[in-house]
Amino acid sequence: MQIQDLPYPDPGVPDARSGPRFLWWLGRNQLGGQLRALAWGLLHFASVSALPFCVGLAVQAVVDRSGRRLALTGGLLVLACAGNALGDTFLHRAAVTNWITAAARVQQLLARKTAQLGSALTRRVAAGEVVAVSTGDVEKIGWFVEAVSRFTAAAVTIVLVCVALLVYQPALGVIVAAGLPALALAVLPLLPRATRRADLQREKAGRATELASDTVAGLRVLRGIGGEELFLDRYRRASQEVRHAAVRSARMWSLISAIQVLLPGLLLIAVVWYGVHLARTGRITVGELVTVYSSVMVLTYPLRHFEEIAMAYSFSRPSARRAARVLSLERTSAPAAAEPTVAEPTAQQRTAKERTAEARTAEARTSEVSPPPAGASVSALSGDLYDPETGLRVPAGLLTAVVCGDPDAAGRLADRLGGHPAEPEPGASVLLGGVALDELPLDTARTAVLVQDKDPVLLSGSLRDLLDVPSSGDVSADAALAAAQCSDVLDALAQASPVAGDPMDVRITERGRSLSGGQRQRLALARSLITDPEVLVLDEPTSAVDSHTEARIAEGLRALRTGRTTVVFTSSPLLLDRADRVVLVHEGTAVAVGVHRDLVRTESRYRAVVTRETDEERAVHEVLSSDGTLRRDARHPLAGGSAPGGAARDPLEDEAALRGALEEIEETA
Repeated sequence: MQIQDLPYPDPGVPDARSGPRFLWWLGRNQLGGQLRALAWGLLHFASVSALPFCVGLAVQAVVDRSGRRLALTGGLLVLACAGNALGDTFLHRAAVTNWITAAARVQQLLARKTAQLGSALTRRVAAGEVVAVSTGDVEKIGWFVEAVSRFTAAAVTIVLVCVALLVYQPALGVIVAAGLPALALAVLPLLPRATRRADLQREKAGRATELASDTVAGLRVLRGIGGEELFLDRYRRASQEVRHAAVRSARMWSLISAIQVLLPGLLLIAVVWYGVHLARTGRITVGELVTVYSSVMVLTYPLRHFEEIAMAYSFSRPSARRAARVLSLERTSAPAAAEPTVAEPTAQQRTAKERTAEARTAEARTSEVSPPPAGASVSALSGDLYDPETGLRVPAGLLTAVVCGDPDAAGRLADRLGGHPAEPEPGASVLLGGVALDELPLDTARTAVLVQDKDPVLLSGSLRDLLDVPSSGDVSADAALAAAQCSDVLDALAQASPVAGDPMDVRITERGRSLSGGQRQRLALARSLITDPEVLVLDEPTSAVDSHTEARIAEGLRALRTGRTTVVFTSSPLLLDRADRVVLVHEGTAVAVGVHRDLVRTESRYRAVVTRETDEERAVHEVLSSDGTLRRDARHPLAGGSAPGGAARDPLEDEAALRGALEEIEETA
């Protein structure tokens, strides 16, 4: 694989069971590049190691006054220098290619996983950690992948040089062959501590990145409440912790570097001292002494790669562990049919499977839609949307509003309806026309059901680019913008950029920060309407707009989505009053179904959520009927009691007293 061939057509399926396994998987998938780097590395290191032998032969030729051998040695020296230059150039080229391709593969895997998980990703992993993995961690992982080939070439070269010295001059070769492994292994006792300090540094840096990301994302809100200084102080403290951890880590690595400078120096002293003794006794020549001395000097260069590979692995291991953690996340659990049968399912799993089976049976009976075969088109996916966990049923072609007292529960349920819940549960898939969304390919599921969460993101670019999304083609941009009541947004964009002839060509800043919250929300709604999916799920689509605009959006949404299935999670009476069907989900279960006006009168839990009813107001509704008279079954100390002396109390007096008490409660509230 060459850099020009990036991106990969298919980055593959990673082994995300652990960080080391992920690194090994990356290396195996770049075997060709690793072998090329190893070959060029061997040429480079072998040429560097040949220089001392050439120098020794040249010195000995001068001592023996042999011009022929001196000329031959000069030719060998030229070849060694040429091999050094050629090997170094192409080793660097191959190593950089390995680094970039490894980083690109990891980024492609992360991008694919992010697209698969969608909004569920940030519910399982902090946004700052995802940013850290996709930026700094991919560099560390790529560093280790490209350093492996250089280290292997250096290790092979050291072994070959030791063997050559043993053959060339056994007396000094024994000292070198015994000393070099000791030099390479001397730093091993320090590596665990250095690795722990490096892990701590990366962990603190990841937390600081998360804090910085959260601070930047909420800067406008922080400024509104005067809390930016508090968060800045937190980031300063986190930054100082990262600095202290980095200094401690650098101290350990500097100690390792010092040892790798000191020990080769001691070995060199031993070789020179013993070599001079051998030369004085005539056991070796001056040229042989120069050759061995120069070889030891040159071997300090490949020995440096032992330190590099240790550092690369220490820094890349936590990075690979974080990347593997993100890549191991799944959109949903495996289908029940694919589960192993060696063990009996737990009671919770069995209950979930039974609910799913019952749900599919009921869905098939009510909608009379059989599951489409594998590879069926999205148009074949139609019918009611049913969630067996909550019992929520969304009839096809209607505008259904869902009321949840817990906004977080509403967000989780919206994700479940889209087939990608934040926390997958075995056997609890949402059904569309009797087909489990979890068992469909991700592209098919998302084309059939589109979920817009309560905090949609607007990418930077022109408005035309923002609305250029995959769609059915039946809804134009003008119709979607009109339904979402974006006319004032277009006017504001035109005024912000007078040079642009068309508001659609005006550039929107990152995340739409130049727009208000209501403007961003309406543009996101228009983008969702353009896609025109079979099922559209909207989570609080009008929470940031005023009531008049909200009423017009409700009418536009109802008109544009006629004949299409639309689910709106909201507690706004304006939207609820225009819905064909309203479902109350209380404590994870659909407990009431009807229209807004009926549910307000008959369902106290629904009324408490929609009208923000207080306890005192709820007590009033519980004792008074819909026409304002006292309910006969109401129990109150003033109702149905006895007068002093045992005489029965007048019901009219009881009702008057009760009304007076209720009026006093309302005035107090």
